[in-house]
Amino acid sequence: MPDPSFLPQVSVIVPIYNGEADLPDLLDCLVAQTYPRDRVEYLLVDNGSDDRTFELLQAASQKIPQIHALAETQIQSSYAARNTGIRAAKSEVLAFTDADCRPKPDWLLNLVQPFVDSAVGLVAGEIKALPGHSLLERHADRQETLSQKHTLANAFCPYGQTANLAVRRQAFEKVGLFRPYLTTGGDADICWRILRETSFELRFAETAIVRHRHRATLSDLRSQWRRYGKSNRYLHELHGVDLMRQPTLHEYSYCLTRWLLKELPIATAKTIVGKATLVDLLGTPIGLICAQARATGQQQAKLPPQACQIDWLTKAQNSRPLPNS
Repeated sequence: MPDPSFLPQVSVIVPIYNGEADLPDLLDCLVAQTYPRDRVEYLLVDNGSDDRTFELLQAASQKIPQIHALAETQIQSSYAARNTGIRAAKSEVLAFTDADCRPKPDWLLNLVQPFVDSAVGLVAGEIKALPGHSLLERHADRQETLSQKHTLANAFCPYGQTANLAVRRQAFEKVGLFRPYLTTGGDADICWRILRETSFELRFAETAIVRHRHRATLSDLRSQWRRYGKSNRYLHELHGVDLMRQPTLHEYSYCLTRWLLKELPIATAKTIVGKATLVDLLGTPIGLICAQARATGQQQAKLPPQACQIDWLTKAQNSRPLPNS
C-alpha cells in the first residue's frame, strides 16, 4: 500500500513527436493523477513535430499550471527530448512515459513509492495493453509483448522501458543522461549504466500501470520487431550483449510444417466447438513473422559513431522555479 507520508517532488517527462491525436487523452490522464498537484510537474517535450503538437502543448500549459511545454529541435530522438526534460526538471524523482501511453490515475503515486528506500535508483512500472480489436493486437496481448516482466528478466541485466520508468536524479548525475543520438535501446542502456556503475537498485512497481497500444497492422508489427532487433545490435556494440541467434531456414520450415500438420488441425477443431479463437489458429505464423523481422533488424543495424555520445547535467542548468513556488 502507498505510504501517504512519502510524497517527493516529481517531474514527469514525456517526449512527443507528431502527437496531436494522442494529446487530449494523454493530458486527461495526467490531470487525473491522484498525486498531489503541488508535488508534481509535467514536462511535455515536442521533438520537432510537423503537426500542431507544440501549439497544443502551449495552450495546455496556459490552462494547467502543472503542464510545461518544452521543445527539442536540434536532435530527432526521443532520448534527446527526454534529456531536454531532465535538464528542465526540478525534482529528485524523474518519471517517464510516452505520448501514446495512458497512465492509470494512481500510476504516479504507486511508481514513486519504492524510492522511500534510498538504495533504490530506478523503478519500473507495468505496461499493459489498451483495448484492441484486430487479430495482431489480440495476439500481442496474449503474449504480453509490452510487459516489463520480459525486460526485468533480461539475462544480461534487468531494465525497465521508458514508457513506464522512474529514475532518481542522483543516478543521472553519476552516469550521465540518455545517449541523445541513440534511436532505440536507450532504455536498457541508461538502466544498465546505472545498475553497473553505481550501487543503486532497480525495483518493480507492478501496481503502477500505464496502458499502451499494440500494433494493429502487419507493417507496424514488423517495424516494431525490426526495431527490437536493431536495439539488440546497438546494445551488443555498447555493452557486449550477446546477439540473438538467427533462426535457420530449417527451423522456419519445421515450425511451419508442425503448425500445418499438428497445431492448425487441433486449433481448428477447438474453434468449431468454441474453445479456441483466430489467435490460436494463427499464433505460430505471427510469431515467425516477428522472429524474422527481429532477425532482419539485428542483421542490418549499424551503430552510428555519434550514438555513443552521453550527455551530462551541468550546474548552470535547472534554473526554472518549482511549480507553484
